Amino acid sequence: MRSVRQCSRTACPHAAVATLTYVYADSTAVLGPLAQLAEPHSYDLCVEHADRLTAPRGWEVVRLLPDLQAAAPSHDDLVALAEAVREAGRRRVPEPAPALAPVAPPAPDTSRRRGHLRVVPGASPAEQE
Repeated sequence: MRSVRQCSRTACPHAAVATLTYVYADSTAVLGPLAQLAEPHSYDLCVEHADRLTAPRGWEVVRLLPDLQAAAPSHDDLVALAEAVREAGRRRVPEPAPALAPVAPPAPDTSRRRGHLRVVPGASPAEQE
């Protein structure tokens, strides 16, 4: 799924299609495909700003995108994204649980118990003295 992050340039309302990263140790600006996640030290650029990108004197620009116009989201891509979001937001009806086999009731208790007490045969009080 293509991201719809906006261009990092101030007041630019266009969708980003490329990510710009600086490699200060090599004095290089790398312009590549839009990163999966926005990084704090990189910049997302639209087609227009990516095409016009220039680097400071003495720096090299490495472009890893052959055709930025092809990377721009089309109207169809945006409609497909909107449909996917709508579909995900729709309430899903849960499938009914499979029917379980009936369980036989437990067999009745035939012992001579009443609650937690039992009658225990024993000696009579007169025999105990």
